[in-house]
Amino acid sequence: MSKVVEIRHMTSFTDPWILGGGTAFEFRVTSTYNCPDKGPTMPYHVRAEETLERPALLELQRTRLAALLARVKGSNAFYQRKLADLTFDPMSDPIERLPFTTRDELQADQTTNPPYGTNHSAPLATFVRLHQTSGSTIGGPLRWLDTTANWQWWMRCWANLFRAAGVTADDVLFYPFSFGPFIGFWGAFEAALALGNRCLAAGGMSTSARLRHLLDNRATVVCCTPTYALHMAEVAATEGLDLRASDVRSLIVAGEPGGNLPATRSAIERAWAARVFDHAGMTEIGPWGFEAVEAPGRLYVMENEFIAEVIDPQTAAPQPLGETGELVLTNLGRLDSPLIRYRTGDQVRLQPSDSERSFHYADGGVLGRIDDMLIIRGNNVFPGAIEDTLRAVPGLVEYRLHVARRGALVDLRVTVEPHPESNVQDLRQRVADAIKDRFNFRPAVDIADVGALPRFEMKAKRLVREEE
Repeated sequence: MSKVVEIRHMTSFTDPWILGGGTAFEFRVTSTYNCPDKGPTMPYHVRAEETLERPALLELQRTRLAALLARVKGSNAFYQRKLADLTFDPMSDPIERLPFTTRDELQADQTTNPPYGTNHSAPLATFVRLHQTSGSTIGGPLRWLDTTANWQWWMRCWANLFRAAGVTADDVLFYPFSFGPFIGFWGAFEAALALGNRCLAAGGMSTSARLRHLLDNRATVVCCTPTYALHMAEVAATEGLDLRASDVRSLIVAGEPGGNLPATRSAIERAWAARVFDHAGMTEIGPWGFEAVEAPGRLYVMENEFIAEVIDPQTAAPQPLGETGELVLTNLGRLDSPLIRYRTGDQVRLQPSDSERSFHYADGGVLGRIDDMLIIRGNNVFPGAIEDTLRAVPGLVEYRLHVARRGALVDLRVTVEPHPESNVQDLRQRVADAIKDRFNFRPAVDIADVGALPRFEMKAKRLVREEE
């Protein structure tokens, strides 16, 4: 049995601020698609948008941008202030004419207008969800509100992601995630419920209990961080649980660059005998990146829901496709708490698609955080690249990086935890040699006791900065 679902979105407006001439403009998107009660087709998901010719995709983006700008101009105090003196035609003007939005601005707005700031296009009483970031070096966490309409957009994005990863309505999804204010896999959980999947929430459990819950209930898809996927495999090996023989066939990982680091990815796939799918998103911007079954290692930008740019992080100049820079995103469907040209701080290298899917993709996923980049002995090094190097060293279980600044010099010390059967002196030498071969400097290497280094359920914190 099937049902046909039709979703219509329409916004009409006349606004010289937007169109520069007072011309009436109507925004209308109608999506009709077949949704079997059980099967691979996902509700909310509009497959045709992924395969639009590039000009049609850009026109779709512009149409949705026009609707977004009309909405914030009419009711969003934060963007009313930012865009007050600007005349902009979203159907023709280059998006670079719109100002960037930065995390500093958002935090300042929430500090001045506690607790949620003024970036809201709907009355506060209509917001039903609150999530917050984990904080940063420049301030505390950002609080982010969503209306029901916003949350429907989140689920639409996750439906895109699930379909690309080959998830069907018959899959049993497992979430070893403590459901708190961090957005984590909240969207993934509720989207899968809406799609008709059985969803196993495993918050408030030990890793051992989670593994038995996963095995007993024959989960087929696991959603977690790369770090926690490796930790679960470590605990399973200690307790004699055979993950390779489990029903798990794929892991959707997020929160860290590890999903697209070859060595980390390979370690997870070997331990689980399952395929890894990378995903990227942010509390404040939404779930923007996904990996597809047919294209391992490519993190597609969901360009029907986001406008993506890459800029030089120092000059803010646009970077051409194929060049590495900072990712800037505009979310087009989160109308009640949107972001326009948001500087994400993620370093990516976008490439044009050469497949049926027309979206650009980040080659190698998110390469690192701009503010995490280390300059050691004249080398620009991202912690993710160090992880990729260390995960390929046999006998290493866990690690931590200590970065010490001594005046103008920066030194790296690596603490590694060995496998119980490893020769620690050989491991020390292998780690030092691996970093020397890849980055042209030799770090100091310390050996920790077995089990001494911390394990992480969510984002790992393996980088310790020490100032003189």
